[in-house]
Amino acid sequence: MKGFFGPYSMNREASGTSWQPDATPHEGIHQTYGDWMLMEHALINGIYDNQGGPRGGDKTFVGGMVMGMAERQLGDGTLGFRAMLSPDPFMGPSGYPLLLATGETANGVTPLIDRQHPHDLFMELAGSYSYKLSATSSIFVYAGLPGEPALGPTAFMHRTSGMDIPEAPITHHWLDSTHITFGVVTAGLVLDNWKIEASSFRGREPDQHRFDIEEPKLDSYSARFAWNPIRELSLQMSAGHLHSPEQLSPEVNEDRITASATYTRPFGQNTLWSSTFAWGRKMNHPGNTLDGYLLETEAIFNQTYTLFMRAERVQEDELLENTTTDLGMIPGVLMPVFTVNKLSIGGIYDVPVADHLKLGIGGLVSKYVLPSTLKAFYGGDPTSFMVLLRLKLS
Repeated sequence: MKGFFGPYSMNREASGTSWQPDATPHEGIHQTYGDWMLMEHALINGIYDNQGGPRGGDKTFVGGMVMGMAERQLGDGTLGFRAMLSPDPFMGPSGYPLLLATGETANGVTPLIDRQHPHDLFMELAGSYSYKLSATSSIFVYAGLPGEPALGPTAFMHRTSGMDIPEAPITHHWLDSTHITFGVVTAGLVLDNWKIEASSFRGREPDQHRFDIEEPKLDSYSARFAWNPIRELSLQMSAGHLHSPEQLSPEVNEDRITASATYTRPFGQNTLWSSTFAWGRKMNHPGNTLDGYLLETEAIFNQTYTLFMRAERVQEDELLENTTTDLGMIPGVLMPVFTVNKLSIGGIYDVPVADHLKLGIGGLVSKYVLPSTLKAFYGGDPTSFMVLLRLKLS
């Protein structure tokens, strides 16, 4: 398949309108029906999750995604459609335990803290059209309900460096939390290995009702610059203004800046190494300015053995929102900022069970470096782990 947004290979495209290195393998099953080219891909994880310490917990749940794509030539351009669904809502509105994770709400009243929220059933329902200007350039428009605006790196479940890691990064709301946005329109220009694009979108994050499609709005904006200087490397810088992103803090707006680099290199036919470094800054108005850093890397050997690592450093001001009285603080005032660190290491062993279908078993272990104030709540140095059973259609 060729790219939805320009005259290049589909391998360059990832979530929304984001780019990844051209050397990235394009996973999925491909078919042709008349003028249409189709692709299907799925990743379903059965997970047992055990987060250590007094603020942890354990849960068994199913997560992942199922996606399909269709494109055809229309005049001098390309018409494309994408759909992506997730089983996450079936794990319940409170998601799964994940120490140091913050963002969104399970009930519309209290924030989710030390838990990862479930993604919506409809993660993407989007269409696009690109018009070819020359052999190496194009203009395009993309619209989704939901969709993903031009803000941040490729979403974590689509990055080759992180798609096999069974837990969400705690930097999710610093980097790629807008990957499910109910209402987005993006326009862009591609000039060979360069891309500049701008989006108008709904700033409010999805609410606690995970099975519906919410009312679209275009009250926020972003812009992104991307450059693939060589086949193995993809760079992006982006900035955006999010109007009232948090349901529980409707008076707070956010400005966000991100930058990232992804390097992906195949070795022979069956071995692949991919790494991503990303930085995001949230500037809340009113509120704190907070930085988040992510480094993740993954190596796949002989399409059978996968090893991965993710390291994160985040400035957090939401971890004690439900315990302000314990520190003598008053709810609603500027919260203290804590710098927290997390390291996760793990792997997966895959066995083919049918054409294009693999069964994997694996897991990960996570450790943390916390400031002394937080150790009183998290029980010193907790250890967390996950055990994974996975079906992957590719």
